[in-house]
Amino acid sequence: MKELVEAGNSLLIVEHNLDVIASSDYVIDIGPKAGKYGGNIMGMGTPLEIAKLDTKTGNALREYFETIKKG
Repeated sequence: MKELVEAGNSLLIVEHNLDVIASSDYVIDIGPKAGKYGGNIMGMGTPLEIAKLDTKTGNALREYFETIKKG
């Protein structure tokens, strides 16, 4: 993925893996749930900006970043 971006390409990835989400340049958080209970844009921005939101993805990213800080 990094090679594609470094070559000037854009990537759109649908992913739940926090390692992938945290290393992204930009995140579009869609929810609030799945299927017919989802489909709304809950937030857009960098992973750190999304981590400030009170959404499932925001809460998961906030915990992820806190865990990394602790070491």
